[in-house]
Amino acid sequence: MTSKEEILDRFGDDLDEKLIEECINMCKIYELSPEDLFYKWEATTANFYTPFKTQARRPFDMEAVGTLKQSLQRELADKRKQIPKTKRLAGAHVMSTANRMPNFMNRRTGTSSTPARGVQVKSEDVEMEVGLGISSVPAAKVVFKGPSDDASARKSRSYRYMFEKVLQRSEVLDTQIENFRTLIEQHYGIELNSDPASITDEEVVVVGRITQDTEQSTSSKLDESTLLIDTARSMGSGKHMVPIRFDQSVKIRGGAKGSGGLGVFPGALVALKGKNGGGGWFTVTEVLVPPPLRTRSAAKSDPAPIDSSFSVSICSGPYTSDNDLTFKPWKTLLSTIKSKKPTVVVMIGPFLDATHKVLKAGAVDSTPLQLFQKQFINPLKSLLDESPGHIAILVPNVRDLVSAHAVFPQAEFETEVTNGDPRIHLVPNPAQFTINDIKFGVTSADVMYHMKTQELNIQGVEVDPIIAQFSEDVDGMANTCRHLLQQRSFYPVFPVPLEESHDINLDITHSAALTMVVDGEFAPDILVVPSRLRQFVKNLDGTIAINPSSCAKGTLAIIDVVPGSSSVRERIRAKADKIENFLEVAT
Repeated sequence: MTSKEEILDRFGDDLDEKLIEECINMCKIYELSPEDLFYKWEATTANFYTPFKTQARRPFDMEAVGTLKQSLQRELADKRKQIPKTKRLAGAHVMSTANRMPNFMNRRTGTSSTPARGVQVKSEDVEMEVGLGISSVPAAKVVFKGPSDDASARKSRSYRYMFEKVLQRSEVLDTQIENFRTLIEQHYGIELNSDPASITDEEVVVVGRITQDTEQSTSSKLDESTLLIDTARSMGSGKHMVPIRFDQSVKIRGGAKGSGGLGVFPGALVALKGKNGGGGWFTVTEVLVPPPLRTRSAAKSDPAPIDSSFSVSICSGPYTSDNDLTFKPWKTLLSTIKSKKPTVVVMIGPFLDATHKVLKAGAVDSTPLQLFQKQFINPLKSLLDESPGHIAILVPNVRDLVSAHAVFPQAEFETEVTNGDPRIHLVPNPAQFTINDIKFGVTSADVMYHMKTQELNIQGVEVDPIIAQFSEDVDGMANTCRHLLQQRSFYPVFPVPLEESHDINLDITHSAALTMVVDGEFAPDILVVPSRLRQFVKNLDGTIAINPSSCAKGTLAIIDVVPGSSSVRERIRAKADKIENFLEVAT
């Protein structure tokens, strides 16, 4: 129920009781939250501003209440007019979609809402499968546990975007630094209150976020001469960004043994030991690496039933070439999946890329939803029909044309995409879920490429390195994967690289959804990070990082999980390779 405090929080403390009562009534009548009501009011007042005239914000008074009510009533009437007529067909409830797009498919494929000149667009009903009841679906051979699927959780993931305020973004960024400071204090047993801008004779430890001095740099890539550390407002003395310089014999404390150094990138949270001697910068003599995440690699798992083994096929978009929409790579991949018969198929977007030149030109004869169902959902359902008990998991991408949520973090696809098939699970981006007792972390953002192109490697002397229980990769690509685990985030880069900004529409105020672990949870057993970079599988002690690359490049990843009482890590076999190499193994 809407409260007085919620109304005052959104509209200001100067409202009288009658205005507050009117707001509460509007929230009840039109089923709006105080926040949504405020946004409606902002949209109404936007009409009072023009590029040629500056005008003070219109006061929220009884006259404004009347204007807002009229706007809400018009909007409600328009929605009622748009409700499609329904018809009965063979005992099923079917939605008529002729000559229109589904409600959640109102994203434009180009600069014009009309088809390209000379291209005929065929209008036809979206194929709706009917008669499939949950009781008729065979029980799954694996236990899938994903994000909460209740209405409130789905609504929170489908948040309104493009409403970020500068102050809110700043507070979120500061909170991230504060949480990181607590993590370092607890792990190293120290207290951190030092300011890198303060001149000191003794060495101190400071925490902050790596950023770049854009005024001094001619490139978007970090270099040692343009490095800055950005501290939280509670730690600084007014100057939040301070230049840093790494000593030639800098020490790396608590890193992975054999890594030989540490990579930094814009957005990385760091703990640095050194001092500001008055030269205008903070000299770093030691880097305190964040503690490793808790893993289950050291713990013996309970003896698994003899039939608890399963396999997972992981593929990522794009699923067709840049020049056409024949989806030839996807069809080749589908044949491989049919021959391998994995228990679980994980498909990661983009499926229909909104930037694809054919889609942008409107040179298609069906709606995006129809094309998506024809090329992906129908073949996927046929695959699951041939293998009773198997399941599929779909992860969207910001560039997906069939997604109504073009922002990161991103909500899952609408259920209309699969017609509610219980065998196909829809998860957000990023997502964490478990299959039996194996925890997965997946994102469709190309975070590996974004970090790799921005990363600056700092060579140093290892001090008290972490010795892994199992064999561990310490090459450059593995160290880049390790950043995600150390930063506890699916996307620790900030800001998004300018040349990649078209790929990620990052919403900072909702970045809590990018957090990899909360409240001491275990790290993912399998971390899936699809990238345009070459496919790989990297062992990071308790976590296996996998890049399946893309279907358009002819690659995929396959995971086999075997039963037993050994550790989780020892039960997982993972491989990422060209599709033809998997066919050779099958034969």
